[in-house]
Amino acid sequence: MKFTDGFWHTRPGVDAQYATQAYDIDARHDRDGDQLVVHAPTRVIQRRGDTLNRALLTVTLSSPLDGVVRVRIEHHRGTRHDDGFDLVGAEAGHGTAQADAQGGVLRTGPLTARISAGAPWNLTFEDAERVLTRSGHKSVGYMTLDPDAPVPSEPAGIAGVTSTGLAAARTYVHNQLSLGVGELVYGLGERFGPFVKNGQTVDVWNADGGTSSELAYKNVPFYLTNRGYGVLVNHPEHVSFEVGSEVVEQVQFSVPGEALEYLVIYGPTPEQVLERYTRLVGRPARVPAWSYGLWLSTSFTTDYDEATVNQFIDGMVERDLPFSVFHFDCFWMREFDWTSFVWDPRTFPDPEGMLDRLHARGLRTSAWINPYIAQRSAVFDEAAEAGYLVRRADGSIWQWDLWQAGMGLVDFTNPEARTWFQGKIRNLLDQGVDAIKTDFGERVPVDVLWHDGSDPYRMHNWYAQLYNQAVFEVLEEVRGEGEAVLFARSATTGGQRMPVHWGGDSSSTFESMAESLRGGLSMSMSGFGFWSHDIGGFEGDPDPTVFTRWVAFGLLSSHSRLHGSQSYRVPWLFDRGDEAPGTSAVEVTRRFAHLKMELMPYLYQAGLTAHEVGLPVMRPMQLAFPDDPAVAHLDRQYMLGPDLLVAPVLSMTGEVEYYLPAGRWTNLLTGEATDGGTWRRENHELDSLPLWVREGAVLVTSPGADRPDRDHADGALVTVYPGTTDAEAAVTDPLTGAVTRFTVLRTQEGVTVTAEPTAARFTARVAGRPPVEAEGGTAVLRS
Repeated sequence: MKFTDGFWHTRPGVDAQYATQAYDIDARHDRDGDQLVVHAPTRVIQRRGDTLNRALLTVTLSSPLDGVVRVRIEHHRGTRHDDGFDLVGAEAGHGTAQADAQGGVLRTGPLTARISAGAPWNLTFEDAERVLTRSGHKSVGYMTLDPDAPVPSEPAGIAGVTSTGLAAARTYVHNQLSLGVGELVYGLGERFGPFVKNGQTVDVWNADGGTSSELAYKNVPFYLTNRGYGVLVNHPEHVSFEVGSEVVEQVQFSVPGEALEYLVIYGPTPEQVLERYTRLVGRPARVPAWSYGLWLSTSFTTDYDEATVNQFIDGMVERDLPFSVFHFDCFWMREFDWTSFVWDPRTFPDPEGMLDRLHARGLRTSAWINPYIAQRSAVFDEAAEAGYLVRRADGSIWQWDLWQAGMGLVDFTNPEARTWFQGKIRNLLDQGVDAIKTDFGERVPVDVLWHDGSDPYRMHNWYAQLYNQAVFEVLEEVRGEGEAVLFARSATTGGQRMPVHWGGDSSSTFESMAESLRGGLSMSMSGFGFWSHDIGGFEGDPDPTVFTRWVAFGLLSSHSRLHGSQSYRVPWLFDRGDEAPGTSAVEVTRRFAHLKMELMPYLYQAGLTAHEVGLPVMRPMQLAFPDDPAVAHLDRQYMLGPDLLVAPVLSMTGEVEYYLPAGRWTNLLTGEATDGGTWRRENHELDSLPLWVREGAVLVTSPGADRPDRDHADGALVTVYPGTTDAEAAVTDPLTGAVTRFTVLRTQEGVTVTAEPTAARFTARVAGRPPVEAEGGTAVLRS
């Protein structure tokens, strides 16, 4: 949101009052942790009369966690301020504060916040070696708009579910933090535009805009930079970011109202920033191994019944296409009834029996829902009479027709409504459904009243959290911890605690495939550990080449789903019969589906890392190689876990250009070995893409595996890649939780691989050489 007209002037109708000096600084000490409290007048106080008729801003610095500084800026402290996000990892007792005539200092672990006494305003955030970022002159602002002043910016849908412009907020608080030369900004949720956010205006406001717009389903007011820190703006409501787009050397963030709170989170590496950030706001839950397998869907508006479902399942089995989950999209319920939680008896007369039969075939099942209750649905009256639907100021139920006719919205701030909705989910799980796709959650109006009196603007983004949380709790209760999995579309800060999320409605083009990847990488930089997308694209009928290339990309993502809108996504429908051997959609799906099964020991361990320390399964190159300036803008490749580099082919011709960082790399598909630190331009057949193993990797795989939920250590193949240091690889049995550790010792004579416990049955090899059977828990390999 822009308030200025160039560097010197404010926009018409905007009165800007800036913190001009630290007038007094008070260090306060208590058992909850130290604080610095700074009073910042909006003009330099030279005489007593200067204290009249001007705003005074109170700036409070504290530390909720080691290496994290919280800054709260307040104008009128008596104005209502709703809570920020759930800082589930916040702890008391962090930070030490000191103040003297020169200023104040708050130290928390390796991070120091330093405020200079007097004018000009100068607040710096430092580590032991340098200033990371600064809040300087004219950075802390209280902005008042004249009643007839135009709103500075109008993010689509900000006034609710229409695009009528910003609501009647007339006061804002903003802060600016400096950007150094060469400093780049990442994150801010699942954003499909340029991966580096410098130069962009980003409005944190959940919207159903597809993947080809600046709108986003998952908005997260958190960014990190390549300078060693991240920033969370602790407001679930609308937050507007100007990332070097109003003042080119600053990131500006503003919120409506009388207060603003942000947290500076130290690294110094991007991985360490995410570790600290997710410790503060929560880390992804552990997801079941079966969820990593391929998901097959009915698609959205296609015709289907149990016979259709069985036809698709039989087709996958007959073609040796391993998959784990069958998903029932919207029309498992009757048209005009969504969400009724009742199977359409015309197409599914025996849902319990059908689900039992699918389970007998070794499959899990997923069912689509959303938080809207259509007027025709039998449960609409039930919810309306009980007061479970969101209401307008006049007491009437909020309804509209955009999606399902006359639909209402479940009010999750009402504990009874939440319990009622959870009961419906519990019934589905009792019938045999294993996972829930929680669609929508972005179309949340602001011209309504919430049961608990919540601010409608705060609730717009926060609604997704309450919705997904309600469902995830039931899944954990019924299925058990580590067995609960969502397929969610909307989210905000903290949503990563309830995985998995998918990228929303993409088109069936290479361009949309690329923008989907950018969205996933931005999600990864925003604290989300697991991410998926619709293989082949959602809207339209993909060209067979687009579909086939997307299959390889999709099966080298954390989670993989075949799903579309108006057409089925079974691979054999994309084959003409004249493809070169090995390059048909069926053959490519078979190759990469089996490859994912073989990689499950590695992928499942990467998922456990996401759960334990907050590092995503799909890692942007900037996260994995922060010291290599060549990766700073890369958004068409990624690391899958710590050791696999993936570069999806995004062209009809098969041409792909990508970068290999320094080190020795080995192609997983061909065995080719090469030195990195260079760009490569290649042409790949449909059954191939750049897939490289990092130097020094110890890759544990399951040769011949046809399902993801098995003992990953039993019969494992341990492949040791070129390197100079000893290494270790852990493998966790998803069925029992037992951990097997493979230790690799390198000598001049060769390599020794030892398993603990020693009873593990495995083979080992040096990359490119035949495997050796282990004896007594040890395999000795020649170099």
